[in-house]
Amino acid sequence: MAGLMDIDQLRTFVAIAESGSFTKAADIVHKTQSAVSMQMRKLEERLGRPIFVRDGRASKLTEDGERLLDYARKIVKLNVDAMAAFSDPKLSGRVRLGVPDDYADRYLPEIMARFSLAYPAVELTVTCAQSTDLLTHIDANDIDLAIVTNCETMRPNEIFRREQLYWVGSNRHVAHEEERLPLALGRPTCAWRRTAIDALDSIGRPYRVLYSSGNSGAIAAAVLSGLAISVFPESGIRMGMRLLSSADRFPELPSCEIGLLRNPHEVSPLADALAEHIILSLDNLSEARVAAQ
Repeated sequence: MAGLMDIDQLRTFVAIAESGSFTKAADIVHKTQSAVSMQMRKLEERLGRPIFVRDGRASKLTEDGERLLDYARKIVKLNVDAMAAFSDPKLSGRVRLGVPDDYADRYLPEIMARFSLAYPAVELTVTCAQSTDLLTHIDANDIDLAIVTNCETMRPNEIFRREQLYWVGSNRHVAHEEERLPLALGRPTCAWRRTAIDALDSIGRPYRVLYSSGNSGAIAAAVLSGLAISVFPESGIRMGMRLLSSADRFPELPSCEIGLLRNPHEVSPLADALAEHIILSLDNLSEARVAAQ
């Protein structure tokens, strides 16, 4: 088995082992239950063997899972210790972060918790807006750092994460079977909206944009209520959503890239420290780079 294991997957694995439940672990690591399940599937694929066995509603470790748990705890602790060792608790002041609301619910709790622990004297101000709007905030010197998505359409930045896009619908409804597909998508400037429409046009499948919003929560509500189909990244898939594939007459979607955009107007040690924490917390490209060697 070549390459490295993903620390974020190991952290989720430890949370499941200690709580005895995928649902409880999802709350602990601030992810959806679907995202937690997907992480564990990937971890099992990485190891080439099962690490969980179902016991009623509980999730118990297999013998290999028990072996992994000790290593996982040590690896996660070493990661936290390493981050703390290179933090400068003397830093103080205010740092301004911009993040699309698509990622705010999933990423912000972990980012804020780790950053506040390392820099208790720093005030973190957060602005939620679409990636295109965050560019304007950067240019106006309103924020120091922005997490942006679909980075290939923007100016140079530091790509640290890549996620697959999926068609999603409600697992209790059949909107995906309608002849003229109802869609819930972002505003016209949203790159995921353009990706979805281009993909449907490429196969000639009829559709109508039934709901349009810049808020991912509103889009998710339209999907979960069975009113429409949408496009979500892997980490955005929520409980109650079903993944739709070619078997459901949906074309394959590309992955999206997530990166950091820094304020070019001034150098900020606080922004550099926050950027480091974001990359260490959310980076999923390290394993891919090692595996490709």
